[in-house]
Amino acid sequence: MADTSQIVGGGPKKVLYTLATIGRMGVGKAAKALTSKNACKACAYGMGGQRGGMTNELDEFPSVCNKSVQAQSSDTQRGIPEALFEHELEDFQALTGREMEQLGRLNTPLFKARGSDRYKPVDWDFALSHASQRLGATDPQRSFFYSSGRSSNEAGFLFQLLARAYGTNNVNNCSYYCHQATSEGLATTIGKATSSVELEDLTGADLIFVIGANPSSNHPRFIHMLKNCRERGGQVIVINPAKEPGLVKFAVPKSPSSMLKGGSEIASDYCQPRIGSDIALLKGIAKAVLELGLEDRAFIARHVTGFEAFRADLDALGWEVIVAACGVSREAITHLARQYGRAKNAVFAWGMGMTHHLHGVANVEAIANLAVLRGMVGKRFAGLLPLRGHSNVQGIGTIGVKPVLAKDVLTKMEAAFGVTFPEAKGMDTMACLKAADAGEIDSAVIMGGNLWGATPDTGFANRAMGAIGFKLFLTTTLNMGHVHGLGDGEVLILPVTARDEEWEPTTQESMFNYVRLSDGGIVRLDNVRPESWILGELGQRLMPNSPIAFKAFSAHAKVRDAIAAIVPGLEELADIDVAKKEFHIKHRVMHTPEFGTVDGKAHLVITPLPEMAPTTLTLATVRSEGQFNTIIYEDSDSYRGGAGRHAVFLNAQDMAGMGISEGQAVTLASDVGRMAAVATAFDLPRGSAMAYYPEANVLVGTAVDPRSKTPAFKSVAVRVEAA
Repeated sequence: MADTSQIVGGGPKKVLYTLATIGRMGVGKAAKALTSKNACKACAYGMGGQRGGMTNELDEFPSVCNKSVQAQSSDTQRGIPEALFEHELEDFQALTGREMEQLGRLNTPLFKARGSDRYKPVDWDFALSHASQRLGATDPQRSFFYSSGRSSNEAGFLFQLLARAYGTNNVNNCSYYCHQATSEGLATTIGKATSSVELEDLTGADLIFVIGANPSSNHPRFIHMLKNCRERGGQVIVINPAKEPGLVKFAVPKSPSSMLKGGSEIASDYCQPRIGSDIALLKGIAKAVLELGLEDRAFIARHVTGFEAFRADLDALGWEVIVAACGVSREAITHLARQYGRAKNAVFAWGMGMTHHLHGVANVEAIANLAVLRGMVGKRFAGLLPLRGHSNVQGIGTIGVKPVLAKDVLTKMEAAFGVTFPEAKGMDTMACLKAADAGEIDSAVIMGGNLWGATPDTGFANRAMGAIGFKLFLTTTLNMGHVHGLGDGEVLILPVTARDEEWEPTTQESMFNYVRLSDGGIVRLDNVRPESWILGELGQRLMPNSPIAFKAFSAHAKVRDAIAAIVPGLEELADIDVAKKEFHIKHRVMHTPEFGTVDGKAHLVITPLPEMAPTTLTLATVRSEGQFNTIIYEDSDSYRGGAGRHAVFLNAQDMAGMGISEGQAVTLASDVGRMAAVATAFDLPRGSAMAYYPEANVLVGTAVDPRSKTPAFKSVAVRVEAA
C-alpha cells in the first residue's frame, strides 16, 4: 500500500513543479501570460481580469496555482508541424491523453473527408465554406450544438443565437455532465441556481463544509480560504468517502508560515460516508440538529416554508436506517451537528461528488435544507457555494447556452433580432448523444472541450459520435475526442485563439457570480481565429438572408450590448470595456433573506433516501492532481502516492477479503464495460472504490438523473476480477 499518511498538499514540491513548468514555457512567455489582464483559464474560482492576472477580486496577490500555470503552458506551446498530419489517424489513436496534450497548439484548419483515414490541413475559406454547406444541407432538428466552459460570454451568446436562428434548440453545454444538478436543486430550495455567496463571505465564515469535493487538487486557491478559516479559530468539516491527504494537511505556497511548519491543518473533522449515501448522512445531521434544538426557529418562522413536513419526515426516519445507509455512527453524526450548531456563519461548498448521481438534485436539496435549517442562507459570511470546475461554465449558462431559455429572455431575443426561434424543446447533452446513437443526428458543432472523452460508456460514446455524419470542432489543441469516435463521416477542426489571444476584449463569470473583463491581445500563432469571428463568418455564409448580420454582429461590443439588453442582471455588461468596471451579477449574492421562489421564502424539501442497488462495491470516478477535466498533464498522482492513470483504489480490508494484493493487475468490470487496472489500497470505507476519469468512463452507464439529466459518474456498481 502506498503510504499517503505523510503526504502534504502543496508545499515545496508543487512550487518546484510550477517553476519547472514556467521554465519549459520560457520565463518571458510565462510572465506575459500570467500577468496579463485576463481571467484565469482554469477553474471557476476565478482570478485575473482588470486587477491583473494573478490577483483575485479581493485584491489578493499573488493568486495563482499550478492549475493556472498548467493551462498557460498548454496555450503557449508552439504550433503542431503540418507534416505531422501525414500520419494516419491510427497513429494518433495510439497516443495517451497526456501525449495528445503535448503535441502543441493547433495552427491550421483540418479536414477529414468521408471514409478517409487521416486529416489534411486546409485553408480557412475552404473550411468555412464546407462547414456552411454541410450544415445547410442538414435538417436543423437533426443537429446539435455543444459548448464547453472555456469560451467567452460573447462567443457563447453568438453560438446559441446562431443555433436558434439556424433552427434548433438542441443547444447544450458541459454543465449537464457536472453541475446541472446544482442548478436544479438550488432552484427548488432557494429559488436561485448559483452561489449565494461572494468571495469576501469566505473571510468571515467560522465554519466551511467541503462536501463531495477535493479542492486540494481541483480548486487549490480555495484551500487558502480553508486554511485562513482554521487559523482564525473556525472549523472545516470535510465530507468525502476518500481520505484525501491534501484535505488533511496542505502547505500553502503563498503562506511562509504554512510552508515553514510543513503544512497547515485543513480539516477539523473528516467524515467518510459510503459512496452514494450522502442524503442519509445529511438527513442525519439535520435530524440531530432538531433533536439538540439547534435550529433557527425565528428564521424558520419568518422566511421558510415546509418545516413541519420536513420535521415529520426526519422524525419518521430511524437512526438505525441512517447509520446502516451511510456507515457513519450516530455519535459521529451528532458530533457534526453540534459543531454546526456552534457556528455563527457557515458556508456549504460542494463538488461533483454530490451531483454525479442518479439522485444528484436531491443531494443538493439536502445540502440546502441543512443550510436553511439554521438560517445560513441570506446573510453575510454564510451560504451555498457550488465549486464549479471550468472558468466560464457558469457564464455560458447565464447567457443562454442551454436547450430551454426563460420565456422573458426568449421573447426579448426574438424582438431584438426580428426573428422567430423554433418551438421544439431542445435536448440536453446525453439526449443529443442518444439521438445520435439512434441515427437521428446528422451534424454537430462542438465548441471546446472533449465531448467524446467526457461521455460515459466509451463504447456508446464511440457509436454515438461516430454515427454523426458531419462534425465541426472549434479548439485550441487536439485531444482524444478529435481522433476517437469519428466514424466514417466528415470532420472539420478549426483552430481558435486562447483567452489572452482574443482580438477583442471578452468577459467571463466566476463561481461567485463575478463578471471579469479579459483584454486578450497576445499574439502567439499566425493562423488561429477567435470563436466569435468563426461563428460570425459561419452564420453569414449559412444564413445570408437572415435579419441578423452575423459577420457584423460578431464584434464583441455589439454582442455585449445585446446581452445587457436581454439577460437580466447583466445590464452593466454594456459598457464594461469602456468603464473597465467588473461586477457581481444582480440579485444573486444573498446577504439578506430574499429568496427567488414565487413566495419569496426558502423551501425545505423532503429528500427520500435513494434505493441503493445491492452491490458489494460502488465506484466513483475522480480526477488526479495532474489533470484538469479531461486534460491530462501528468500520468502519476502525487497526492495519492504516485498512483498511475489505471489505478483502482480500494479499502485494504476489502482487498484482503478478495485475496487481492497491493499492485496486483486486476480487471474492473461493470454491467457496461471492463477496464484493466492496478489494485491500490487507499483510505476508503468498506465497499467503496475509486478510479480515474476519463479512463474509467468505460464502466459508467448512460442512465441519468431524471431531473438534471446528469450521468452517475460517482456511483457505479462494479466488481473486481483477477486479471
